[in-house]
Amino acid sequence: MEKVMIGKRQEVTLSLTALLANGHVLLEDVPGVGKTMLVKALAKSLDCDFKRIQFTPDLLPSDVTGVSIYNQKEMNFQFRNGPIFGDIILADEINRTSPKTQAALLEAMEEMSVTVDGVTKSLQQPFFVMATQNPMDYEGTYPLPEAQMDRFLIKLQLGYPSEAEEIEMLERNDRKQPINELASVISIDTLRMMQEQVEMIYVDQTVRRYIVELIRETRKAPHVQLGVSPRGSIYLMKAAKAYALIQDRDYVIPDDVKFLAPYVLPHRMVLKPEAKYEEITVDDVIQQVLQSVEVPIRKEILE
Repeated sequence: MEKVMIGKRQEVTLSLTALLANGHVLLEDVPGVGKTMLVKALAKSLDCDFKRIQFTPDLLPSDVTGVSIYNQKEMNFQFRNGPIFGDIILADEINRTSPKTQAALLEAMEEMSVTVDGVTKSLQQPFFVMATQNPMDYEGTYPLPEAQMDRFLIKLQLGYPSEAEEIEMLERNDRKQPINELASVISIDTLRMMQEQVEMIYVDQTVRRYIVELIRETRKAPHVQLGVSPRGSIYLMKAAKAYALIQDRDYVIPDDVKFLAPYVLPHRMVLKPEAKYEEITVDDVIQQVLQSVEVPIRKEILE
């Protein structure tokens, strides 16, 4: 993936973390920084079925889930799968469509199934959604409510590349498109096996307690109106297990939790109105929480 995404190793690693943890990613950044390219590179590297949904104000829920069409020859209704029936789904500019259409996608993300004409259809595994939204242009958009933001395991921002990275980007794209040269490195069966391995990663009681202490501290922070829900603690543990597997470990350490907290927790919190006037952001609160909660260290390690 780094043949396409220059200087974005951490973002690539976090995307893989969410994929292995059976979670989803929300990419929020300005246009042109490589959000779509990141998803395409991931799909090609994994030999997965890639589907793209371009969200617009007139998009209907059936355009996402699929629709039943009457077959005159067979004299019955036949269901045509929508783009949601894929392995890697790019939900481009999710905040530009109506809440009803957003709900159709988010239901599939949560339930791993869609309901059409009263019939529930299960989605195939793996099922991974990367949704993008532009934080700069809010005209004619439908911002995701806090309850729906909570469905995403990780929220990422790619940011602009450095000067050297941007020069290298021009060199690679001078005569050919790097994305066209990507080849799959693992099969879809291997990916499913890795997702099963994540569930077997060991999490010690002290690490679980550390996760809960972090979550509970977000609810006590003075500038926080709504802290992280219990779903956030579950997602943080799942992300830590997937990240441990990527780091070639079969157990989670506190540093895994500490590294992932700024990506898993901020979009699950709501600050009080006065925090804006004091120029305090959610990221500031997360850093304060990480500093206030003691990291568990075993006594025998110290000795």
